[in-house]
Amino acid sequence: MYRRRDDPRGRMVAEITNDLRRYSFDAQHVGHAFAGLHGLNATDLQALIAVMEAELVGEPITPGRLGEVLNLSSGSVTALVDRLERAGHIRRDRDTVDRRKVLLHYADRGATLAQSFFGPLGRRTDEVMARFTDDELAVVHRFMSEMMRSMRAHRDEVRAARGEPRRAAAPDPAGDR
Repeated sequence: MYRRRDDPRGRMVAEITNDLRRYSFDAQHVGHAFAGLHGLNATDLQALIAVMEAELVGEPITPGRLGEVLNLSSGSVTALVDRLERAGHIRRDRDTVDRRKVLLHYADRGATLAQSFFGPLGRRTDEVMARFTDDELAVVHRFMSEMMRSMRAHRDEVRAARGEPRRAAAPDPAGDR
């Protein structure tokens, strides 16, 4: 994975791998900058991303599911949700169908902060996407979906090797394509 390749395909694979690594590094840097500006830690940021992804697909996340996604105990999730709610980033709502069920949503304040910070990045992303055809985007999407599945499988193997408690696997926020 990290060695130079001599053939054209090998060089392309190495370049793509390096690009993915650099993109991940830069994305983490941007996320940490947002977190630092708003007094959030890494887990807080991961939780906000999980809440946002769940809302984007129209399936708000429960605190229990958030614990599964982040591999946290129920006590840790309670403290996390309490902290994010006090800071105005998320809100708890009762499910309208099953009143025993609590759903987590972005609070207006949290959504405003995120939009203000990440809006320019979203516009840049839209500009890049506009330079690709629908067919090209379909290939990129398929590639990224496969890469995410591969990364999650590796993450789960690492967790298992470390003896971390087995919790349900995180869903693919874009669906299981």
